[in-house]
Formats: sequence, structure tokens, C-alpha cells
Amino acid sequence: MENPSYASPIAGLPPQTALHTGRAVFTEAYALIPHGVMRDIVTSYLPHWADTRAWVIARPLSGFAETFSQYIMEVFPGGGSSQPEPNDAAEGVLFVVSGQASLTLDGKNHLLKPGGYAFLPPGIAWSLFNKGTEPVRFHWVRKRYEPVEGIAAPTAFVANENDEPIIWMPGTDNRWGTTRFVDPTDLRHDMHVNIVTLEAGAVIPFEETHVMEHGLYVLEGKAVYRLNRDWVEVEAGDFMWLRAFCPQACYAGPGRFRYLLYKDVNRHMKLPF
Repeated sequence: MENPSYASPIAGLPPQTALHTGRAVFTEAYALIPHGVMRDIVTSYLPHWADTRAWVIARPLSGFAETFSQYIMEVFPGGGSSQPEPNDAAEGVLFVVSGQASLTLDGKNHLLKPGGYAFLPPGIAWSLFNKGTEPVRFHWVRKRYEPVEGIAAPTAFVANENDEPIIWMPGTDNRWGTTRFVDPTDLRHDMHVNIVTLEAGAVIPFEETHVMEHGLYVLEGKAVYRLNRDWVEVEAGDFMWLRAFCPQACYAGPGRFRYLLYKDVNRHMKLPF
């Protein structure tokens, strides 16, 4: 894919004359956090991160989506962290949408440009700094890794979506597909963070209803998305947060529609006894 574009928060604050009526909603089955509410006033600051702020757009909530958290990190020039992850049991994925991040991963240096992707297994040593002159923004998805006896933990890797193919769904004339960074059958992995692409006019033609929790951050374009009982308009910079079994479908357009997708996979369901 040539020259993909990636949305990120607009930050700042709206003027005092702006109407406060918007699209933000939190329901029993899904939440929609539109880009217009990702402002300066809702950012968080994290321990051991210098000159950095974060939009926390998902966190485990009892009775809702419980498996993951997702941040949009903004690291200013000279900022970053040598102690980024406080939980040795956590795995993570980084996906850069603007700027350049200098990542040291298990002693090896990597420069992550827009489209850059890094998988961070639990317990690995890593650090990240902005050595450039412009802020760097990236998604950071975190999940407590679920080890399985007899199956090795996954290993770290770095990639870029521009080097990965889109795997098109059969029967869609290359109009609905997924850029996968991990083989779906690799049982070492208990989460996937992929990029879904729908060309203009493409659809998800049935109401997906499944056990996986989702975070969907719209990287590009707009669509009408079915979420539980509702059809909602979404566009670049919006975030959809879905609990398990929330019905979902999509009509994309007028242009290409793309989103970063989290889902939990490949593990037995926890039982309450």
C-alpha cells in the first residue's frame, strides 16, 4: 500500500462558541469515543515517561471489555522512557501514526516510522525515546499475557505495515481485507492487533457476533458501522470499543476505510471456579 495516512487526536480545545452535542456514547455493549473529544484536558501522564502524555481510550472494566488497555501516546522531542512497562506479565503492541520513535528492544535499536509496528512479549526489556524534532504519536495496546503449559511464549519482532500484504477476504474482489502481523494459527499469541481495510462501497455483510473483545481505531476514511442495535457514523480518529458478543457490521465509504483492530484470541474461556 502506498503512502497510507493515519489519523491521530486533534488535541487543543474547542472554542467557547462550540456546541457540546456530539457523537460520544457509552452503552452496555459498546462505546464510541469520537476524535472531537480527544482533547488536551483528557490526557494522562504516566510514571517514568518524560515529556509524554497519553489519551487512554480503553481500560479493563468489570462487566464490559476486560482483557486490554489502549493508549494513544504523544512523546515530545527529547521525551520517552527507559522504564515504560510497570507490569512484567504484560505484553504489548506499538503502532506509530506520526513522527519517529527510537525503540530499543532487548538490546537492539529500531527506528519506528509511521506504519511501524512492534510486538513486546511479557518481561522483555525495552525503552523508547523521541530523538527527532517533531512529536511522535503511537498506539500502545497492553494485555496480561495468558501462558499455556507446553506452548512457548511469543518472541519480540518489529515490522511496518507498508511491508506487509493485505490478505483479502475470499469472494470480495479485493475490497475487504486484513493486514496481519501474526499468523492466526500461532497459538503462542493470545491477542492480535491487525489493520482492516475496506475499499469504498465495501461492506462487512453480516452482523459479526463473537466472543472476542475489540478496540477499533479509525486510521483513515469514514463508514456507517452497526454496533449492537445502532447504526453510527464513524470517521478518521474515532475509536470504537466493543465488549464480547456485540453485533457489528459495516458499510464503508465514500473512500477507503481503515482501522487498527485489537482482539483477544486462542485461549480457553476463564471459568468462575
